[in-house]
Amino acid sequence: MKAAVVTAAGRTPVYGDFETPVAQTGEELISVRAAALSNLTRMRASGSHYSSSGVFPAVAGTDGVGLTRDGRRVYFAMPEAPFGSLAEFCPISSRRCVEIPDSLDDVTAAAIANPGMSAWAALVERAHLAAGETVLVNGATGTAGRIAVQLAKHLGAAKVIATGRNAEELEEVKQVGADVVVPFNLGEQHPSGVENFEEALKEVFGPETESGVDVVVDYLWGESAETVIAAIAKTVGDRPVRFVHVGAASGEESIELPGTALRSSGIVLMGSGVGSVSRAALVQSIKSVFEAAGPAGLKIATRVVPISDVEDVWSKSTGKPRVVFLIG
Repeated sequence: MKAAVVTAAGRTPVYGDFETPVAQTGEELISVRAAALSNLTRMRASGSHYSSSGVFPAVAGTDGVGLTRDGRRVYFAMPEAPFGSLAEFCPISSRRCVEIPDSLDDVTAAAIANPGMSAWAALVERAHLAAGETVLVNGATGTAGRIAVQLAKHLGAAKVIATGRNAEELEEVKQVGADVVVPFNLGEQHPSGVENFEEALKEVFGPETESGVDVVVDYLWGESAETVIAAIAKTVGDRPVRFVHVGAASGEESIELPGTALRSSGIVLMGSGVGSVSRAALVQSIKSVFEAAGPAGLKIATRVVPISDVEDVWSKSTGKPRVVFLIG
């Protein structure tokens, strides 16, 4: 079969031949139609993600959309190495398949499933968001962050605060549900960026605003997350704030966390992802996102390309719009 094959950790996948899989007991053999290029797919292919198997050569791809042998159209996720979703066929446990509503086309389902799952799991499974609460999405200009903003509103958040480096893109996030945007610009060219960002956050959810903040969904980690935690510790006081770490898109895997930030506030730190959320809950999150896509009016920008272009597109894609490979 034709597939996007990773020959060694860190290598760009190449379009070529790979052994055609045979479904084992309890598995479906999916005839793949579409699969998105996500950060998780990149990281697992590079061997840098904690869930990477380290098996090479292997087919890239962590999830996709396709047809079962009996003709059902399903979304599937987390195939076992060496097989992946960026191939003509992929074996997958039947428990990791979710049927797709007729209202969702292949491309939209493939594009929205992973970021939708991460946002839903963070908001519902981990934060247990209640209607009327205030949500801050740190890193809201990314694909997943934009979905998180939309889902927070759909789930009843009274106020959604969006942060991001690009002020122009943050204005776009207002169009999909953000009530308040707080831009930041960190780095050598802007030495006052962190301080200004912290002060701006205090103005948005400090005691005088009444709304405060109840849930943080963090896609960045690093310096911006440190600043969000510091601002909460200095303004929110003993009010419980559930800080849910989802990803490290900033490239920074570590933060400096003063103990006083925890002792002097009601911050509860937690993660959301494979391991901290059960596979059953992740599958349910995908089902919930598919069901909510219409009522919530979820929007996601996509770029559709043939799987044969994987080598060229892999290193050039920025994630916006979301690349979706057509396979079958």
